Amino acid sequence: MNIIAVSMFFCFVLLTLYITYWAAKQIRNRDSFYTAGGNITGFQNGLAISGDFMSAASFLGISGLVFASGFDGLIYSIGFLVGWPIVLLIIAEPLRNLGKYTFADVASYRLKQKPIRILSAFGSLATVVLYLIAQMVGAGKLIQILFNLPYHVAVYIVGVLMILYVTFGGMIATTWVQIIKAILLLFGATLISVLVMWKYNFNLNIFFDTAINYHRLSEQITAPGALIKDPVSAISLGLALMFGTAGLPHILMRFFTVKDSIQARRSVAFATGFIGYFYILTFIIGFGAIILVSTNPVYLNADGDLLGNNNMAAIHLAHAVGGDILLGFISAVAFATILAVVSGLTLAGASAISHDIFSNVIQPNNKDEKKELNVSRIASVFLGVIAIGLGIIFENQNIAFMVGLAFAIAASTNFPIIFLSMYWKKLTTHGAFYGGIIGLVTTIALVILSPVVWVDVFQFPTAIFPYKYPALFSMSTTFIFVILISLADKSPQAKKERAKFNDQFYRSISGKGIEQGKGH
Repeated sequence: MNIIAVSMFFCFVLLTLYITYWAAKQIRNRDSFYTAGGNITGFQNGLAISGDFMSAASFLGISGLVFASGFDGLIYSIGFLVGWPIVLLIIAEPLRNLGKYTFADVASYRLKQKPIRILSAFGSLATVVLYLIAQMVGAGKLIQILFNLPYHVAVYIVGVLMILYVTFGGMIATTWVQIIKAILLLFGATLISVLVMWKYNFNLNIFFDTAINYHRLSEQITAPGALIKDPVSAISLGLALMFGTAGLPHILMRFFTVKDSIQARRSVAFATGFIGYFYILTFIIGFGAIILVSTNPVYLNADGDLLGNNNMAAIHLAHAVGGDILLGFISAVAFATILAVVSGLTLAGASAISHDIFSNVIQPNNKDEKKELNVSRIASVFLGVIAIGLGIIFENQNIAFMVGLAFAIAASTNFPIIFLSMYWKKLTTHGAFYGGIIGLVTTIALVILSPVVWVDVFQFPTAIFPYKYPALFSMSTTFIFVILISLADKSPQAKKERAKFNDQFYRSISGKGIEQGKGH
């Protein structure tokens, strides 16, 4: 057991628990629990968004993919990053002007409340659960290495802490944990990269030539094709990563924590800068691990594989360049990364259950805020238990890949509905609901029938759906059915919904005359 690493780990846990205690005393109503009262600045929110987005999949998963596959591992970071201009140009401002707590507020603004909120909630929950799996796997592996504990015990520890943060601290605690984590992660990743490059006098030619000589794929690691082997998979994954960003419920929820659309745009601008810089560092970390970790038997098991699998490449590299002290710091930061993200995810999932389902579908006439907050806290516990169970089942999956599947659902269900609700005049409730349901079911079915679940989890010899990434098919399915059903809808309700569009769209862009949270 690494005493320094464990000590830093406990220090961070105590710090975040204190933040949770402080935040719990600030929570007085729904606004403070869901959106921190709207008092977060654009810069703070940009840091918090980057803290939310620079997840275990980014730090551990992408560096692990670069370690294993080289250049191709960057497809995730490039896809993630390209999604942010989409958020900035077409989502952030209208979302902030129209919404209040969840993106379902926006999707249901000019459509019927109940069916749209049900669809949005299920889309959010499906995304949240898949994303949670990735974070739980990363956290379990990390604590397993630090404490030499069984993997399932490590997952239980993370799950319990996650439940505590969200249940008592709400968005205030989640935001500040994310801000602190973002600062620490950017510093830690920079330090590792500088120490790695210092060994090669900051000469990139020598650095990459050395990595090529040491890697089993040799020069293939500098060219595409090691990870994504066919154009269908490349396009499908690219669509999921680009448009999934604009449909992630825990990211969209962050735009409600600022006071206006100007701060929402600033949030995206700052977040894009922080995230882009970070992804450059993951590339250096992945190649650095090829050189300094894969050649050192200290970090390998009896079969020659990396201890804790490829997800731990960045952690082992920290030890290789900085010893126990840097290992302790990076391990604590990685754990902070995971806790910050799972807290944001759990809060987004809990708000979908409490605000969208309970308060607007099950009991639409009940405006008891205390009861809604209690439901949200119960939902947090429920999601925590699910995350623990699925984290154990999916122990051996690459966490960046699992996040790719979550993005596929976000791109295939959440993004089409929110985009069309804001920008397409002819969208109707029937089209959004039934088309969205078809898209959601298609996405989940293709994920289950794909090699990653059908073969790797269920142990069937071959997959029914041959591609690992379903977004090309599922996203197209959603758009096609939403559009066709909406065009075929000739009901009086559809005519009213279309008539409302022009005025609603102008106000959503300008921010004038918005009655937030109003639905029809």
